[in-house]
Amino acid sequence: MDKLELKGKWNEMKGKVKQAYGDLTDDDLTYEEGQEDELYGRLQTKTGKTRDEVVTWLKGL
Repeated sequence: MDKLELKGKWNEMKGKVKQAYGDLTDDDLTYEEGQEDELYGRLQTKTGKTRDEVVTWLKGL
């Protein structure tokens, strides 16, 4: 998922991500421009998915 696509859709996607994984906190889902890798890393840790799985999952939302 490219950075512009993530930035533009993140607020919509954040709600869906939180529904799927209720244990994620707002801090886990904080997106800052240029910090995509940190966001993916936090999602990897919390979901147990690989980076590629996280990216693919987010693209499907």
